[in-house]
Amino acid sequence: MDKDLEIFCVTDKHLNFFNDIKYKLAAVGKNNFPSNYVTCNTGENIFYKEEYYSELTFHYWFWKNLLNNYSDETWVGFCQKRRFWLQKKEDLNLKINENIKDKLLYKIPEQCKQYDAIISEPLDVRGVKFMKILKNGFINLLKDPSIIFDRKKQTVKLHFDMCHGYGNIDLAINVMHSKDKEDFKKFIYNSISYNPHIVFITKPNIANRWFLDLFSWLDNCEKIFGFKKLKGYETKRLYAYLAERYLAFWFNKYTNSINWPLVFIDTEKI
Repeated sequence: MDKDLEIFCVTDKHLNFFNDIKYKLAAVGKNNFPSNYVTCNTGENIFYKEEYYSELTFHYWFWKNLLNNYSDETWVGFCQKRRFWLQKKEDLNLKINENIKDKLLYKIPEQCKQYDAIISEPLDVRGVKFMKILKNGFINLLKDPSIIFDRKKQTVKLHFDMCHGYGNIDLAINVMHSKDKEDFKKFIYNSISYNPHIVFITKPNIANRWFLDLFSWLDNCEKIFGFKKLKGYETKRLYAYLAERYLAFWFNKYTNSINWPLVFIDTEKI
């Protein structure tokens, strides 16, 4: 790993794949981890919220306890246990095997150095099947039947309503800080893609601004949604799902960012 870049791989379990990886290993959840993992249940933390916040549990701990230790010139970033940054865009279609670790990102690519943030390539949410809209987006369909045929209307808003509870993102926007409320609403209602997985690489001062905006908003969201009614895939990790959409908006609004590929690796099978 380059001395000017430090990436934390956040995972809820120890896997053999991580034994010789060059990233810092970050533990979330209640499993037991080897001593080389950085845990997030010490210092100032939200460890008790992990089942609702997922990897954000570690992000919060990093912000409160570790971020200030980095120089302004160091790049810091995050990936997940199954999604990793690639060193080169052209490596995206490589066969996944035991040598895949050699292709992961360990230094900032030259073409990224003119930017101040790296975020994942966008995910297009269009092309939703009719039966899925009928089952999960029935209210949206009643309000506007044309969403079936007009791909421009298959937006991030529709996608969130279908996957994580109709109207929840609107309730969350209502308690967002004023500087972003209208812009974020436009993004949600008009965009047909977003940068997924709550992963990024940036400089400490930008990371600090991101975390401040994110967690102050999620704190307001807790006053609406709480925890007791959050269940199953749809809403159990609602705060992480909100953060995922907000990250796509925030980094595109406030930073000069570049989209960069992630590779999916089923780390439990390698």
